Amino acid sequence: MTEVEPDQLREAVESQHGGRATLAQSVPVRDEFLGETAWEGVVHVFDLEGVPAASRAYAWSTVIDDATQRRRFYAVLHAGPIKSPVDAVRAAMVAEHRAKS
Repeated sequence: MTEVEPDQLREAVESQHGGRATLAQSVPVRDEFLGETAWEGVVHVFDLEGVPAASRAYAWSTVIDDATQRRRFYAVLHAGPIKSPVDAVRAAMVAEHRAKS
């Protein structure tokens, strides 16, 4: 899978949450559920300025259409129960599952 540039993820964070985002690190994440890989990829961690709700955000993208390579961008704030890149991925997966139900 082709990864996107960190600048694209920074733009996603800033457009979804406001403020100014600065890349702090990139973290490989592999999340398992019932012994199977539920998600695997790289989550980019951004420090935030000007966002009262959080001082950090997690961002990544996934391909939603293999034919056109269209992507969905995720930007999750480090707030409440979200304390790590894995927490952010899990929260996004749960939210998507609920939206489909």
